[in-house]
Amino acid sequence: MTAEPAHVLEIRGLRAGVAGKEVLTGIDLTVASGEVHAVMGPNGSGKSTLSHVLMGKPGYQILGGSVTLDGVDLLALPTWLRARAGLFLAPQYPTEVPGVHLQEVLAEALRGRGTDGVGTARERAAAEAVRVGLGTALLERALNVDLSGGERKRSETLQLAVLQPAICVLDELDSGLDVDGLRDVARRVQAAVGEWGLGVLAITHYRRLLVELRPDRVHVLVKGRIVASGGPELAAELEETGYAFHEAAELAGRLPVPDDPG
Repeated sequence: MTAEPAHVLEIRGLRAGVAGKEVLTGIDLTVASGEVHAVMGPNGSGKSTLSHVLMGKPGYQILGGSVTLDGVDLLALPTWLRARAGLFLAPQYPTEVPGVHLQEVLAEALRGRGTDGVGTARERAAAEAVRVGLGTALLERALNVDLSGGERKRSETLQLAVLQPAICVLDELDSGLDVDGLRDVARRVQAAVGEWGLGVLAITHYRRLLVELRPDRVHVLVKGRIVASGGPELAAELEETGYAFHEAAELAGRLPVPDDPG
């Protein structure tokens, strides 16, 4: 008998908008422990909106549907409680937080879970810095202040590894990374899938992230909804053909069917 996954993120009929415009028009997606799902799509398709809505960024309106993690209604929770429930977001553009050190952030997050914050955070962060290729001196810096784009992405990956969430959303983790950096962070995330059964929802434009971070399923997001899903081969197909076919198919599916003149 196959064991049930330890954690499950369920997105059903999710509709959301910003500034009075509907962007997500009905997302259905399930991510379980130990699975890697990739969401790919053209600019303006709603990929980053999906990540913002899942984590509860202010300014986005929920127009319908549901999002649950292990049965908990995430949409009813503030961002910090979504994080405590086991959801983690590595944003495309990590925010600078002057005056607050990375280790302090990690320690407070661990304390919120009932773990020995300071000592555990220091030990874990030092070990993870080595694994993701981040200089240990940067652990004493204010969060993301004076870090390069690549250093910020390595730092986000380090935070993920220290906090060990149930499900992580990676919003274009590959942006701002060179080849070595991409390899380091993708391999660390992939290792986490096996180490504690991390479930991954990776949002990306390019297949290069998925060479190291091996997806179980690839989903194509066009105009606010998933129009195709498949195995890793779908990412290779998109790299060859682009999104034109899927965009045309989505448009055709929304147009009224003309009457049969016969």
